[in-house]
Amino acid sequence: MPDTQLEGTPLIAPSSTDHPLYEQVVEACRSVYDPEIPVNIYDLGLVYTVAIDAENAVDIKMSLTAPGCPVAGEMPGWVADAVGAVPGVKQVDVDLVWEPQWGMEMMSDEARLELGFM
Repeated sequence: MPDTQLEGTPLIAPSSTDHPLYEQVVEACRSVYDPEIPVNIYDLGLVYTVAIDAENAVDIKMSLTAPGCPVAGEMPGWVADAVGAVPGVKQVDVDLVWEPQWGMEMMSDEARLELGFM
């Protein structure tokens, strides 16, 4: 079966970093923690894309450290609740994606330091 990914297309779609709500949405993501790891999901690198449209609808693409993560069914809801509480956000969709697979290189320096990898 041919790969549907177009050559030159990034595996992770860009985020709406210039949107006025972007930083607040990121901070909301930082309030969510993987229960097994003492670092928030944003600094772990689990949040791949934060797309915010002109109507302030937020579409988040995120992954988990492993497909068998015990909170796989709950984590998207936690993120949606946290981001949905940001003033001005109209709606939130959180999709779990498995491509690209999460790896420790996606963690922020702060997360690596916290977990003793630096």
